[in-house]
Formats: sequence, structure tokens, C-alpha cells
Amino acid sequence: MKILKTNRGLQNNISKERNNKKSIGFVPTMGALHDGHMSLIQEAQQGCDVVVVSIFVNPTQFNEKSDLEKYPRPIERDTAMLKEHGVDYLFLPSTTQIYPKNLAPTPKINLGQLATTMEGEHRPGHFEGVIQVVHRLLTIVSPDQLYMGQKDFQQFTIIQAMLNQTNLKTQLRVCPIHRQDDGLAMSSRNARLSAAAKKKATAIYESLMYIKNNFMTTGRDQLIKEALEIQKSSGLDPEYIDIADGHTLQSLTDLRKAKYVVACTASWLEGIRLIDNMILRKEDEY
Repeated sequence: MKILKTNRGLQNNISKERNNKKSIGFVPTMGALHDGHMSLIQEAQQGCDVVVVSIFVNPTQFNEKSDLEKYPRPIERDTAMLKEHGVDYLFLPSTTQIYPKNLAPTPKINLGQLATTMEGEHRPGHFEGVIQVVHRLLTIVSPDQLYMGQKDFQQFTIIQAMLNQTNLKTQLRVCPIHRQDDGLAMSSRNARLSAAAKKKATAIYESLMYIKNNFMTTGRDQLIKEALEIQKSSGLDPEYIDIADGHTLQSLTDLRKAKYVVACTASWLEGIRLIDNMILRKEDEY
């Protein structure tokens, strides 16, 4: 595995791979890697000849400075994991590589209502930062395929909108949520939870499963009320639970008619904000 810290160094290596007719898969991360990230890498290895992984803790997508400062950065451990899993290139850019002084503005993306609900409502400005860094990374790496996880449902939906509105040729591949045996979605933030809190956090999965098991027979408001109670009774502080159209991300009232339905939630535990989602119905099932 080659470790590269400059844009030019990475681009020179990718150019050589392309000259050899190799396809490029890209997995952007903020580090603190876990098995969920490794599942993305495995998907990329199956779909592409060469896999590039980036680790960059992007300051522009954090709403709280303290959250940015506390974000785990176990770079030696992360590097060892990537080597073990056969990654071809690890890109470790500095902030000045990603955001040089002469950087052109990020293209204006019309997200409409995609960025006003759920995460957008509770984290104003967050998706502007996500679009900025992902667009910048894609410009540097120029991959054929971009691999992202379903856990950040609203994020990958917005990135797809960005790809649709720009001249970037990259295709987005969304991979299923990787969960622990108890259902807890794997996340870099889990590393900051105590052992007791990790057990409590499984209530997030339980609340989503409750919705999935009952959404055809129970009204939306009752579903959300019961799901909130499941989280609260385990000691979590839920920020929201919403049941939305998987394409528009707008809240649904009649769950039986929609063809693509997803339940999304964010909840706090020990000062850590955890997100999760569950697809309740996909249109290709009909």
C-alpha cells in the first residue's frame, strides 16, 4: 500500500494506473475505521481494479468545534487495517491540500428540500461542508466509482444529487449498513461510548425494527411515538425520528402508498450523536 499526502503525488500514481487501463474505486473516510469501512473497501475491490482510501477529518462539516476536536484519529491503527485489507493507496491530505488559498468555489448545487429535513434541520450548514469536501476529493482522485455506506442515508442522497448536477463522471455505489450482532450500526463515534452505553445504544436499532414490523398496520404518528419511547426508556435522548420518502426525504403521512420508504433517526448518548436508518420498502420490490 502506498501512502500519499499530496494531491500531485496521488494524481501521478492514479494517472499511471489509468494508463494501464485500470479502473479506480474510491472510499472517502474520516478515519477511526471499523468493519463497516472494511465492507466498503471489499465492495470497491470487487468492482474496481485499484482502490483508493482517503482519511481526512473535514472541518467544514462539523457544527461544533468541540466535536471536531474530539473526533478520534487513530491513524497508526487505521493504516494497519488498510494494509491488512489490501488497499492500494491511502491518501492522507492536509487541510491545505484540500483547501488551498487559490481554490475555486464549489459549484452551486440546488438541493431543494433534500437538505432542509432531518440532519439538515438539526445541523445547519453541515451538508454544504459535505458537498464541498466530497466534490473536492472527487476532483483530486477522479475515481470511476465512489463507495459510501447507507448509514448516512441523507448524505448519500445529497451526494447523488451533486453528481447529477455536475460534470463529474464518477458513479455512486451505496453499500448496506454494517451492524454488530446486537444491531448497533457500526460508526467511528461508537469508539467514544462506554461499554454500558453501547448496550443502551442498541435501542436505536430496536426502535427502527419496531417501525419496520408495524408500518403497514400502524399510523405514522403512533409509530414515531412508540419508537421514541423505546429509545428514551433505554436512556437515549432522541433528536428526531422521521419516516420519509427515500427519494425526496420529505416526511410521509400515508406510508402504504409510497414506493420507497425509509425511517431515519438521530439520538444522543453520553454526549455522542448517533444516527441510523432502516429502509422499510424499496420500489424495486413492486
